[in-house]
Amino acid sequence: MEIILKEDIIGLGYKNDIVNVKSGYGRNYLIPQGKAVIASPSAKKILAENLKQQAHKLAAIKAEAEKKGEAIKDVALCIAAKVSATGQLYGSVNAGIVAEELKKLGHDIDRKIITMTDAKTVGDYVATVHFHKEVEIAVPVKVVAENAAAEEKKEEAPVAEAPVEAPAVEEAPATEE
Repeated sequence: MEIILKEDIIGLGYKNDIVNVKSGYGRNYLIPQGKAVIASPSAKKILAENLKQQAHKLAAIKAEAEKKGEAIKDVALCIAAKVSATGQLYGSVNAGIVAEELKKLGHDIDRKIITMTDAKTVGDYVATVHFHKEVEIAVPVKVVAENAAAEEKKEEAPVAEAPVEAPAVEEAPATEE
């Protein structure tokens, strides 16, 4: 069954794409949900006319997507998770967690436009952010054990805290006298 998509559907296509799907999927889900219409000859003509009229708008949307893509192009995430003795994660690291980590870094990205295989072990993974059908950014994600990340912070923390503590101790007796 040939249909015209009315919105982006990850794994199937993007808005205004003409795609082939199984008849049941089209009739029972996509069309009733308003996500697609049947690609009849008249619908194809209307789509072609609309694309001509919206060419400059589509160029602006693509430019905005490229701008967002440039903002996260050099971002690399390191996510600490609880790990068992065998290296298995308790739970998994998925697109939702990647979206939360990006939000902490100041990039507000919807989890629905991020695709990633669920990380169930410690290691390196790649999350793909789909801003536009021509703008997809790969974000490297490193999953580490939570206790290993805490040890690294403890090693760095005394070096940073030592100069801060020494003046505080010296100032305390001065204020008491």
